[in-house]
Amino acid sequence: MKADKELINRLLRTAAGQIEGIMKMVDEDRYCVDISNQIMAVQSILKKANNEILKAHLHMCVKEAFSQGNEDEKIDEIISLINKVSK
Repeated sequence: MKADKELINRLLRTAAGQIEGIMKMVDEDRYCVDISNQIMAVQSILKKANNEILKAHLHMCVKEAFSQGNEDEKIDEIISLINKVSK
């Protein structure tokens, strides 16, 4: 992985901590909208981490593949990822 590991790990630790908090909120029968808001916050953090990983992939791996003439496989890979992300 070519992304900033420190940043990715920090984001994932934050998401993990928030998930623990959400589980506690569920156990405490907290207000549904508050729980939902926290879930959306975790989704946002995970999306940010994923975007950072994909950005690094494009800048490093895909760029390298294009310079070596191996772009077809990488194009198919990126199209597959776009399809998954856009669902």
